[in-house]
Parts: sequence; C-alpha cells; structure tokens
Amino acid sequence: MCTHSDTKATEREKRNDMSFSRKRSFTFGAYGGVDRFACGDEMRPDSAEDNLMDTVDSPASDCKPFLSSSSNLRSQVLTLGGELPLILTSKLGGYWIDPPLERLVDVSPTSSHYGIDPGCYDVMERDGEAKVYRDFFCSRYHHSFTAVDASLGPLVLSVCLEEEENRLRVILRMKECSLHGVFSTSLFPNIPSAVELAKMLCDRVTVSKFEVVSYLKAPELITAFDEHRVSPNFKFGILYQKDGQLTEEDILSNNDESEEFKEFLSLLGETIQLQGFTRFRGGLDVCHGQTGSEAVFTSFHGREIMFHVATKLPFTDGDPQQLQRKRHIGNDIVALVYQEGQTPFLSDVIKSHFLHCFLVVRRIHRAEESDGAAYQVCVTAREDVPPFGPVIPDPPLFTDRSLLRGFLLTKLINAEISCYKAERFSRLELRTRSSLLESLQSELSTRSQCMMGDPSPSSLACSEGVRGVSEGSGGFIENFKRAIRVRSHSFDTLGAPRKSGVAASQRTRTEKDGESDKSPGPQPALTDSYGPAEVKDQTSPQEET
Repeated sequence: MCTHSDTKATEREKRNDMSFSRKRSFTFGAYGGVDRFACGDEMRPDSAEDNLMDTVDSPASDCKPFLSSSSNLRSQVLTLGGELPLILTSKLGGYWIDPPLERLVDVSPTSSHYGIDPGCYDVMERDGEAKVYRDFFCSRYHHSFTAVDASLGPLVLSVCLEEEENRLRVILRMKECSLHGVFSTSLFPNIPSAVELAKMLCDRVTVSKFEVVSYLKAPELITAFDEHRVSPNFKFGILYQKDGQLTEEDILSNNDESEEFKEFLSLLGETIQLQGFTRFRGGLDVCHGQTGSEAVFTSFHGREIMFHVATKLPFTDGDPQQLQRKRHIGNDIVALVYQEGQTPFLSDVIKSHFLHCFLVVRRIHRAEESDGAAYQVCVTAREDVPPFGPVIPDPPLFTDRSLLRGFLLTKLINAEISCYKAERFSRLELRTRSSLLESLQSELSTRSQCMMGDPSPSSLACSEGVRGVSEGSGGFIENFKRAIRVRSHSFDTLGAPRKSGVAASQRTRTEKDGESDKSPGPQPALTDSYGPAEVKDQTSPQEET
C-alpha cells in the first residue's frame, strides 16, 4: 500500500475540514457583479496528481503504475483490485476533485452518518443584486442619465431620492460592472449633480456632464439590462457510465437503462413527454421529435430544470461520436454522471468547450437489502472554477433519497453559477455585457432626443425605430433577447473549430434559416463544434424572457 508522510496527511486533513466561505468584494454594496469566493490554496480541494495519478492503491499487490495513455488505460484500470475512486484526473491536470482522493479510502456504507443538514443547502444567486433597480427605483420617482466616458466607455446612471429615509440611492452601470451606493442627504448642503454622484461611486469617471433620459420606456430597457443574467431556468447533462467504460464513445453510446439508473432518474425529476411540452425545454425539440420523445424535468425552489439524459437523446448508427447527443450535453456547462460498477470517470474524457464541472454519483450495494441504497458523491471541475457549496459530507455518502435530491440539485445549480467565474465564461460575459450596455446607452440617448424634438438625423431615424418597437421588432429589447437567448452557451468567442460533414451541414441550414431574423446588436452565436444547440427557432415566450 502506498502512503504519504504523516505530515502531509495531517496538512490535507486540516484543509478538508475547512468549509467554503464567501465574501463580497464590492464598493458601496456594489451591484451587478458576481460573488467572489475566498478560495486560496488552503481551501481548494487537492488535486489527484500527487497520489492516484502516479499510483493506484490495490490490496492485491504493491503500488501499480497507472498510465494515462489511451492504449493502456482500460486494461490497467480493469485489472486493479479493491475499491477505485469515482473520479481520476488526467496526467495533464487542469482539474480539482472534491473530496480529495485520500478521503475516499475509509468510505464505508456502514458509517453511522450520511449527508448533512438540508438547511445548509443554500442555492447561490448568479447576481444577487440584479433587481435593485426594479425593487427600489421603478416604483419611485427617479431620474436616469447617460454619457460616454473617454476611458470607461458608455455609462448609464440612475438616481432616486428616498425622502422618507432622507437618502439618495444611486446605480452606475459601466462595462465591467454596476456600482450601487446609498448616501445620506445630510452629507450634502445641496443634492449633488449626476457627475458628482458618479464620481462618488467611481473616481475613474472623467465626463463633465450627463444627458438626461426622457424616454418614457426607459425603465423597461434599464430593467432588461440589469437582469440580463438572471434566469430561473437551468439545463444539465446526465451521462450513464457502465462498468468498464472509460471513453467518451463508450459512455455516449449507451442506449438501455438499468432499473437502478431509472430509479436514480426518478429521484431527480419526472420523465416527461417532449411533444407539446410547454415549460422550460432546455433547447429540446417539443414539436417534431428531433431530440427524442422523453426527457427528465423538475422544479426546485422556483427554478425549472431540464436534464439532457444521454440515453434519451437520439442514437445514430455508424456515428461513434454520437453528435446528436453531444450537441446538447456538450453545450451544457455542468453534467451529472451516474456510475454502475467500479470504473472511475476521467475528468477530461468528454471533450467540450463548455463542460466545466461533473458531479459523479455511484450506488453502493449494501450487505442487507433492508438497509436501502447508499449513494457516493464526488465532484470535479476545471481548475479556474471556484469551489462551491453545499459542502460534501464526510464520508461522502447519502442514504436518504430526499436529502440526496436536495443536495444534488443545489450542487448542480451552484456549480453552473460558479463555472461562470471561470476565465472563459467571465471573458465572454464581459463582452456580452459591454455590447448590451453600448446598445442601451445609444438607444436611451437617441430616443430621448426624439422625445425632446431634436431634428438631428439620428433622432429622425430613431422615430422610425420607435414605431418598430411598438410593433414588436427591433430596438434594444429584441437585441437583448437575441444576445442572451436562453442557455445556449454556444458562443463563437470560445474558439470552437468548425466540423465537416453532418454537423457542418446542420450549421449551414440553421444559419440560412436564421438570416431573415437578423438585426443589428449583440448576437452571440448559437452553434458550436457539435452542431446547433437548438434544432430550429422554437423559443417559447418563457425562454425568451
């Protein structure tokens, strides 16, 4: 048996006992940013690189080398004796595992406690202060202003006087973030100007004046921008890994579902018929049956969740990559893996630009059937994804189905929100936000000029746009809907290479079908290397808003 030094084991045990803490790093209660985690080295789950990636413990023999090359991987894993972990990282690293592999050594279904208090299952908010404008401004008399700063770019400022509390509430929207502040009126002999208020929130503001927004529908546009990251809908992939399956092709080619897997799916949600389904569909076809006939759906704490179950998506004979399945699961950010057997899941086995986190669940068969089922849980994510709760219990086992369901759904939602803080997605979000803010500032400015009777060419053109908006087309709202069309996540900025053959032809047909629907404004691409994220434009009103 291979062991580490007592000192190293002690240090790691201390790290494992520390729960994840959160802290906000904003100015004036800063609004519109994302929560930052205290996730230094002492809080990040240890990588497996320094233990099971070089050796896998086996009671049948001394330490055996574990080679990550594809030619030797299957034979070596399948011939190893003893309990194997749920997850192994690749030799190249780039992923963290929680719980760390050394914590799995003593896992036993006879342990006296399982799970943790469900009161600790706190669902994270992607943008906890996105509704400040709706809650504190829209119901009160307030003013908004716009400007273009030489260094900061477009700015949109909103100011509200709360006379009953004798205070000013201010929101400054910039490309990087929004800043929210509350100031007592007793601090000022006179109400400060828009420029002074903006500089109180951000000393980098250099503009000398703001323009007043007089457009009557400005609150609607501003609310849409502030809440563009808020969605009650989530979609997650579900992979079914049988014993001995180590490759992406093997896992995606499973068609039959065991009774244990069906039981697990029923724990997560309800199996629904896609034809005519009217709730959140997660990009699945509810009209023509092109994405299968069934899916798993659930509601959880006011959120709607659609699961892309690999075994329920269309299977294509002669296609080892199963692109019909991967185009959905490969476009998800988080996937859940259900294991039958002792074969570990490799962190990087599913090739995708979007999948950043996997939750792996393995059923533990107990000695007596009367004891019920026990489920072991493990998580792996790319190294730039911050840790997220709820904390996995020690030992990482669940026997109560309701506790397991609450834990998994909370963990899946928090995983996706945390993944947005990874470099790839945060860079994308910044680009999308910048485009939306530029569009918002421009439209507020030109429409306000229209309201004031400005005869300039831009305002005359704007008058035509006002009619278009009243008829339901054009303008910031429509551009906004196209920019964030629900959960596609398939953006061209991620550098996904184009594929030839079926995927390429599907992309071409989709692009041609959508040409008549194009309009100026930020429009992230809706396809990636696995083909279009949606069969055609069937977006329901719930998904668009």
